[in-house]
Amino acid sequence: MVRLRRMLTLLLSVLAVLYVALCVAAFVFQRSLLFPAPKAATLLPAAHGFSRLPLSAGAYVDLLQLPGPEGAPTVVHFHGNGEQLLDQLDLGLFLQANGLGFLAVEYPGYGASPGAPSEQGIYAAAEAALALLRTQGVPPERTVLSGRSLGTGVAVEMARRGHGARIMLVAPYTSIPDMAATMLPFLPTSLLVRDRFDTLSKARGLDLPVLIIHGEQDTLIPVEMGRQLGTRFPRATVVTVPDAGHNDVLERSGPDRVQRMAAFALGGD
Repeated sequence: MVRLRRMLTLLLSVLAVLYVALCVAAFVFQRSLLFPAPKAATLLPAAHGFSRLPLSAGAYVDLLQLPGPEGAPTVVHFHGNGEQLLDQLDLGLFLQANGLGFLAVEYPGYGASPGAPSEQGIYAAAEAALALLRTQGVPPERTVLSGRSLGTGVAVEMARRGHGARIMLVAPYTSIPDMAATMLPFLPTSLLVRDRFDTLSKARGLDLPVLIIHGEQDTLIPVEMGRQLGTRFPRATVVTVPDAGHNDVLERSGPDRVQRMAAFALGGD
C-alpha cells in the first residue's frame, strides 16, 4: 500500500512537472504560432503603390496605397496572420476599380518590414497609417476599416479609437484567448495569452455599420464566433458562405463577396 502511494505520488509529480513545462512552452512560443510572419523580397514595387511608412525610433513598415476618386471612401485593410502586404494587391485593385481608395499596412516583422510582431506593435503601425491618411485629407467619416482573420481585431481596435465610420470583418474571432481555448482546452489560456485582440468586449461600444463575412466550413475560426459577434455589434449584418472555409471565404463563388464589401464600403447595406 505504501509503495502504491509512493508510485502514485511520483506519477502525479511527473504529470504536474510536464503540465507546467507545457504551460511555459505555450507562453514562450505563443507569438511564433500567432504570428508566423511570412517574408517577402526586401523591396516592394513602388510602381504598384508600395512605399515605406516611418515609425518611431527609426523603424518602418511597408505600405500599399491605391488612391480612389476625389471624395470617395478609403478602405483601410488589415490582413491575416498567414498573409503579408504583397498578398493584398489584388483586393486593393478590385476595390479601387469599384470606386474606392485602398490602404493596407504591413505588420512589424512581416513581409519586408523589420521588427517583431505584437498586438501593440501592430496597433502602432495601424495608427501611423491612419495618421498619414488624415494628412492626405481623408477623415474618419470617409474611412472604412477592414480586416481578415487576425486583422479583424486590428480593425475593431482602430474603430474603438475613432478612426472609421464603417467596419468590414472577414472570418473574425471573438478574442485570441477564446481561440486558444478552442485549440488547447486543457491549458489555462486566459492566463497565458499575451496578445489578446479582444474584439468581443469592444463590440457593444461600436455603434457603426458592421459587415461580417464568415465561411460556414471554417475549421480554424468557427463560424459561431462570427455569429456571436453579429449579436454584439449594435448594427451588424452577418453573411455566412456555404461550403467556404477559412482561406477561401472571399474567393468562393467568384467575386460576389468582394463586390458585397465594395457596395458596403460605398455606403450600402
